Amino acid sequence: MARDSSRPPAPSGKRAERSRQAIVGAAREAFVRDGFDTGMDTIAASAGVSKVTVYNHFGSKEELFTEVIGQAMDEAHATLAEVRARLADAGDAREALIRTARVLVEAATDPARLALRNLVTSEMRRFPDLGDSYRRRGPARSAAAFGEVLGDLCERGLLDVPDVEVAVVQFFGLTLYPHLIVSSIGTALAPELTDRLITDGVEMFLLRYQPRSSS
Repeated sequence: MARDSSRPPAPSGKRAERSRQAIVGAAREAFVRDGFDTGMDTIAASAGVSKVTVYNHFGSKEELFTEVIGQAMDEAHATLAEVRARLADAGDAREALIRTARVLVEAATDPARLALRNLVTSEMRRFPDLGDSYRRRGPARSAAAFGEVLGDLCERGLLDVPDVEVAVVQFFGLTLYPHLIVSSIGTALAPELTDRLITDGVEMFLLRYQPRSSS
């Protein structure tokens, strides 16, 4: 959500940044624990700041929640970026894809991130901008980041992917989306099943996209 241009600029400086991060951390815990209806008074008290300070940084609870979601997604994408960097010298597409899938699943099934995702889903009708922000900073960024991983592997001749957009959806469907589906009804896949979904999903993906000469 864009900041209202009519509002004064947010406080700046090291002390203000510490307050901002304390507010975001307290809000994240409160939203996960109590849902979107948690009070700004509660968040301010947990952060050790005044309610005025909260509103100086964030003009509304929706804006604060959007920042909480964004930071949670940023953490996941930072991890994926590290994985991509480590894959730079990987000589085996199977190993690279399995490692990437494990990181994606681990990030997506983090209990706090799952709780936030389900909260976004429940509030999208009431606050459409929340859904738009989540898609931009969450799924859309994940898809773009994984597309770059596939591009790296293609450039090195380890994969042959004519349509990256389709391939990303297929890979997520094989390895990641089952977790999001079951989490929406409050359950989780067993670790052993998770491992099978990843390894078998990668094998199926490779049957489609491994270069013929590497089969």
